[in-house]
Amino acid sequence: MSARIENHSTYVKLFSIFTQFSPLRKPENPDLVTMKISLITVVYNGETFLQECFNSVIAQTYADIEYLVIDGGSTDRTLNIIQENQSHIGYFVSEKDKGLYDAINKGIRRATGEVIGILNADDLFAHPDVLTSVAKTFIDQPKIDGLYGDLNYIHPKTHKIIRTWKSQQNTFQDLKKGWMPAHPTLYLKRSLFQKNGDYALDLGTAADYELILRYFYTHKIEAVYLPILMVNMRTGGVSNQSLRSRVSAFVNDYKALKRNSVPHPLWVVIRKKLSKLSQF
Repeated sequence: MSARIENHSTYVKLFSIFTQFSPLRKPENPDLVTMKISLITVVYNGETFLQECFNSVIAQTYADIEYLVIDGGSTDRTLNIIQENQSHIGYFVSEKDKGLYDAINKGIRRATGEVIGILNADDLFAHPDVLTSVAKTFIDQPKIDGLYGDLNYIHPKTHKIIRTWKSQQNTFQDLKKGWMPAHPTLYLKRSLFQKNGDYALDLGTAADYELILRYFYTHKIEAVYLPILMVNMRTGGVSNQSLRSRVSAFVNDYKALKRNSVPHPLWVVIRKKLSKLSQF
């Protein structure tokens, strides 16, 4: 296949068929106890940082990974970069979507692993053993439903650490105090999505917060804290781009709390926002 994409629709169709059932890599030791982790990356016109994201996935020491890349119909070099890394991708599709969380939902429905995680196209795994640690935790504690860890916010270009999101073992009660786990570090059993639903599409950038409230507070899943740095996340997310987007995020957080019947939702949102001050 040519490295240059001449026909977008034909390329996407052929590439999707080619990669639909191709694993990222196979375990070298067939007797080793493993569990398949489905990792989803959603991208739209992400040529600037996508290769770095891919490199951090390729560098993972864990073998049993199903890597799904969901593109929203990019018009820059994103599809070329995906093509250049096709041997490491288990499933790929490029088509218009209704936004980030609609694309994530598509990935979830295609995933076949026992556990699902998300790595944003702008972000990086903090070290090569992240998914090994994730898998070991699920294997050693088979009754848990999910896990979460620590995250650094980094400068988009210099990688300088701007904020540090260090979590701890929490319970559903802590959600009433404004706590939430760092979403990019969240790994959940696929069965949860089948049982409790996927990301809501009517809450903008608060869709991840609403899903966490629904799973952790409403359904009281059993999740554990993995005390390692898992992800380096670039600053400049959609919810922080302008005053208008910040107000929208505040309102949608409030709606997410109301939807899940969390008491005193306005106070909880305020505490949630104030808790970020300790990350600097």
